[in-house]
Amino acid sequence: MPTVITDDAVTLNYLDEGRGQAVVLIAGFCAPATTWMLQQKTLVANGYRVLALDRRGHGASEAPTHGATMERHGRDVANFLSAVGLDEAVLIGGSMGASTIWSYVSQFGTERVRAIVSVDQTPRMVNSAGWANGFYGLTEDNRTTFFDNGIPDTGHGRPQWKSVPSLLRLVLALRAMPKLASPDTPPMRALLADHAAQDWRATIAGIDKPYLMVAARDSQFWPAAHAFESVDLNPLGRSVVLESCGHAANMDRPSEFNAAMLEFLDSIA
Repeated sequence: MPTVITDDAVTLNYLDEGRGQAVVLIAGFCAPATTWMLQQKTLVANGYRVLALDRRGHGASEAPTHGATMERHGRDVANFLSAVGLDEAVLIGGSMGASTIWSYVSQFGTERVRAIVSVDQTPRMVNSAGWANGFYGLTEDNRTTFFDNGIPDTGHGRPQWKSVPSLLRLVLALRAMPKLASPDTPPMRALLADHAAQDWRATIAGIDKPYLMVAARDSQFWPAAHAFESVDLNPLGRSVVLESCGHAANMDRPSEFNAAMLEFLDSIA
């Protein structure tokens, strides 16, 4: 795998395949870049160049004890785009990967961005009187301790066993089980806590590039309404809800997700 080195000397690995319009894929919490394999194949077959980034602490990238914040992960995206010389890139992020993109945009703007796709990630995880689309059960009162024992079972959404066939398709494509990072290390716990504290709604409202909010109807983490309420913030936004789909939408419903992704990409070509 090719690598880049960030401005704080951390080595990040990435996959790079195909030619054409660049699409950067960023996976969620603990997930490696290889979890995008079913999208990578589809995108390359449709004439795109695909770069799937392993964030620090994820996949084959270095896992330092420092930099476990969304701000730093957003800066890593800036370092990555600069190092590989990408302009007008489409950025696609799943779960925390989407928040990483919003962090990048909030710090560095959209000069290098063509469009953005957020995959089942609410822009604000904390619920409040004016926002009911956060992580189920998470409030400002319990935010600092909510994830102390990891990501809790919310009792909502699609049963995990229903996602097994889709996971098997990914395993067959990879010829291996994707290697997930441990969520129990101090840096990963710190990253999850920092992620939970963020609110990207103002960033989304101010973005000047097309964006697509993909929601899973049966997400285990938050209501699908986060997608169309985020679109209400900005006329450049669009939303789609994937039915009978859990949080990891690109793995749970790859065919449906790929169709929505390609339709959006075609519309901005």
